[in-house]
Amino acid sequence: MSIKAYLILFFWVFSAFSCLFSSLTVAKSASRFPSSAIRAELAGKNSNKLYRAKYFTQILDHFNFNPRSYQRFQQRYLINETYWGGPKKNSPIFVYTGNEGDIEWFAQNTGFMYDVAPAFEALLVFIEHRFYGKSIPFGGDKDVAYSNASTLGYLTSAQALADYATLIIDLKRNLTAVDAPVVVFGGSYGGMLASWFRLKYPHIAIGALASSAPILNFDNITSPYSFNNIITRDFRSESENCYKVIKGSWEKIEKAGKRAGGLELLRESFGICKNYIDAGVLEGWLQTAFIYTAMTDYPTPSNFLNPLPPYPVKQMCKAIDDPKTGSDTFAKLYGAANVYYNYSGTATCFNLADSSDPHGLDMWGWQACTEMIMPTEGNNKESLFPESQWSYSDRAAGCKAYFGVDPRPCWITIEFGGHGVEEVWEQYDLL
Repeated sequence: MSIKAYLILFFWVFSAFSCLFSSLTVAKSASRFPSSAIRAELAGKNSNKLYRAKYFTQILDHFNFNPRSYQRFQQRYLINETYWGGPKKNSPIFVYTGNEGDIEWFAQNTGFMYDVAPAFEALLVFIEHRFYGKSIPFGGDKDVAYSNASTLGYLTSAQALADYATLIIDLKRNLTAVDAPVVVFGGSYGGMLASWFRLKYPHIAIGALASSAPILNFDNITSPYSFNNIITRDFRSESENCYKVIKGSWEKIEKAGKRAGGLELLRESFGICKNYIDAGVLEGWLQTAFIYTAMTDYPTPSNFLNPLPPYPVKQMCKAIDDPKTGSDTFAKLYGAANVYYNYSGTATCFNLADSSDPHGLDMWGWQACTEMIMPTEGNNKESLFPESQWSYSDRAAGCKAYFGVDPRPCWITIEFGGHGVEEVWEQYDLL
């Protein structure tokens, strides 16, 4: 796997999504391996019933007056007017502040907004984040937009928030709904943006609903062990044996990968395709399954990341605790991995070399190398994963090597606050 793929795959997990970044090597990385089942489902979804796609001509740079600042690009947004009471009733506008990916993906997995819209007679709007999906500056050409730090420098959270503010005001004007109240919604990074939008633009949004939004995961406010401690607790609370089997599996996989015939044993044990096998990447593949399953441990069937049953952590531990597998650790892990990667039962083998990006998450690596410095990959002795420490120097070295930039680990707390933020927000009536 390339350094680029590693950076992208790691950096997206903070949150939705954070994972293990300890060095430029990929042997211990937790990587994302989207399944073809996700692509098939999204492609076949009748999105016309959920929204209409429209475009807004957006300015490239909201904060400077250089000649390039005035360049424009087409920003996509999705709109659903089904339940809207209209401007005469000052019915509200619910706006989803788009995440680091194709906005349709989020619109198709944000049922709460559709559920509550009828009661409020709300207009629904989902705005795509710049540099993602079809909202690409520089003529929509990703090769140009993603080419270097000079172009990627316009990919920041502050620019994205200004995009949303500009679009919302223009939309309200065009709908003759300038007095309609706006509430912003978001989850994960989108939830962080919703929180910050309410902070930065209180004259535009009267409120924000942010789900799973780690706005305090910066500048030593939150322990770097907290994320994986929660993952660990999810599995351990389900079954102590399940926890012990997973925790003890990493050393067994490493040893198997080093001995003669061990890689072939791993390939056969985990149903890996014949094109590629590596013990370290296999560990990352399994870690991805455990992390993402814990993050999407919903009580109902879901298909946000992969098709999953209700309470998927319980189902994973059920597979690991199955007495039919005896003491075969690999068989137990294979059963657990199938819950995440093959719940549909259609996979014939698992391709560890698949680094495809069906949701358009490419440029999260840039954001996580500039301002989104969230320490989440620490693992203590009780962790489900191998013991490790968070290292800012390793992160900075990786970012410098790939993007040629130095991270600004304290910028988010300077820009949006962090230490004592609740007191500040309460003082200004923003809670």
